[in-house]
Amino acid sequence: MIRLMAAAAAIALLAGTAEAKTISVAAGPDAQERLQTALLDAKPGDLVQLGAGRFELTDGLSLDVDNVTVKGAGPDATVLSFKGQKGAGEGLLITSDRVTVRDFGIEDTRGDGIKAKGADEISFVNVRVEWTGGPNEKNGAYGVYPVSSTNVLIDRVVVRGASDAGIYVGQSKNIVVKRSRAEFNVAGIEIENSYNADVFDNVATRNTGGILVFDLPNLPQMGGHSTRVFRNKVVRNDTANFAPKGNIVASVPTGTGVMVMANRNIHVFENEIDGNQSAAVMLVSYVQKFDDKSYNPLPRDVVVRDNKLGKNGWDPKFDGGKLLAMLSGGSLPPVMWDGVATWNGSAPAKVRLVDGPVMNLNLPAPGELAKAKPKVEPAIGRDVALPEPAPVVLPKRQADLGA
Repeated sequence: MIRLMAAAAAIALLAGTAEAKTISVAAGPDAQERLQTALLDAKPGDLVQLGAGRFELTDGLSLDVDNVTVKGAGPDATVLSFKGQKGAGEGLLITSDRVTVRDFGIEDTRGDGIKAKGADEISFVNVRVEWTGGPNEKNGAYGVYPVSSTNVLIDRVVVRGASDAGIYVGQSKNIVVKRSRAEFNVAGIEIENSYNADVFDNVATRNTGGILVFDLPNLPQMGGHSTRVFRNKVVRNDTANFAPKGNIVASVPTGTGVMVMANRNIHVFENEIDGNQSAAVMLVSYVQKFDDKSYNPLPRDVVVRDNKLGKNGWDPKFDGGKLLAMLSGGSLPPVMWDGVATWNGSAPAKVRLVDGPVMNLNLPAPGELAKAKPKVEPAIGRDVALPEPAPVVLPKRQADLGA
């Protein structure tokens, strides 16, 4: 009986696959209703094929069906325009598993561009999200925004104009962000409160800050760890910070290359970091008040090595930055660490910063700049052993998409 039931299940699965169909949606009148209907009517295995042209939309879209692909004719050929969006939500919300969105553009959403929440095997491939009016605090916060998700692939994505982070992955696990471009956002690429991420072969330019790896308190998933940031071009991040007041990224100084805050086991290596006026790499503690006793606000187990560093730190845009630059001979050293070593009796924070010289502020506690004892050191922790996180391995279906 068990074998018969298993066979029946296999036949049903094969039948479901065989019945998979393509649902074609053309641009033109009534695009909102026709496209949302296609997403509602899709069955597992289906392809929702978007034609070339502009889809003028007045409300957000949603997808809650597993194993669906939404595909356009290219990020500039198929454009979902939300310029007439009436609500304040995201352009496309995905709450299902094994979904791929690819080959189309999204413009001028009132809220986030594409958001995936609680999704497994979510893939964004060759997608563009843009606010066409340029940097503005009224733009949506995030361009591509998977949160509370697992097995995340972001490949060949372009985001421009997000008022928080262009490419943002939050409270997620097993993440690959590669071959993408983030420009004219507040944060170009941000990995927040997440576990196991590889961020490589991307370009982060003309943002306020290029690549951020943060961990924040009082969230469902904390203790972010194990991120590799490598082979990226983090260049000329010079856009004035336009985040709404109160946002955590509103404190990111204009001209930040890579910033690591309160996260653990972060390796930054083999990147090109050039033309960032505040700093090439910053390691900082979380300085706002919090009441979560399990939270550690210090960056720790951080390695910065073998990066190609150009001109950075000549006009730092943070409190005390100009004085530090003057004390350092006119510009900040390539790497700056706030130097906070322990928190609430924790073991001393370990760092290996060999792309020196390094500005060590030697703060006694997070944010206590008045008690800084700045010292420029050739390197810090050169002999400290901090093993590199293992490469992220995605399920085969996603690995094939990103090949």
